[in-house]
Amino acid sequence: MKFRIGHGYDIHRLVAGRPLVLGGVKFDTDYGLDGHSDADCLTHAICDALLGAAGLPDIGHFFPNTDPAYRNIDSQLLLQRVVAEITQLGFNLSNIDATVIAEKPKIYPHLAAMKAALAQSTGLLPDEIGLKATTNEGVGDLGRGLAIAAHAVALLSRS
Repeated sequence: MKFRIGHGYDIHRLVAGRPLVLGGVKFDTDYGLDGHSDADCLTHAICDALLGAAGLPDIGHFFPNTDPAYRNIDSQLLLQRVVAEITQLGFNLSNIDATVIAEKPKIYPHLAAMKAALAQSTGLLPDEIGLKATTNEGVGDLGRGLAIAAHAVALLSRS
């Protein structure tokens, strides 16, 4: 059995008037993340972790922000396509671990729903997905509540 680890990172600015989606869960806010798709930075970081572990290019290569087909697309659909791509290459997804960095809103109350949505999109069990949230302690744009970021790692295996 051969194992491969990938890391992903994504960040988006917060703006008024857009829905906030993280890990496939829509939050009840009057602001959201700015981006071409639904701007779900957690799901994007997970996509990049999976693609990196498989030795593939990043999410922007597969789903460019210049392509109108991906305008406002649900990032869970992108994640499902990434999982299909790595599966086609003979990889099995073992687990994901991710951290959301946000001053607002409170992430903790939504973690179970986020894990459930991500499990549905990846085929993992919810307990095979580690998900945490932290703040940036007032430092930089993240700390001032102007953006949300996420880091993710993924473990793939192949015989």
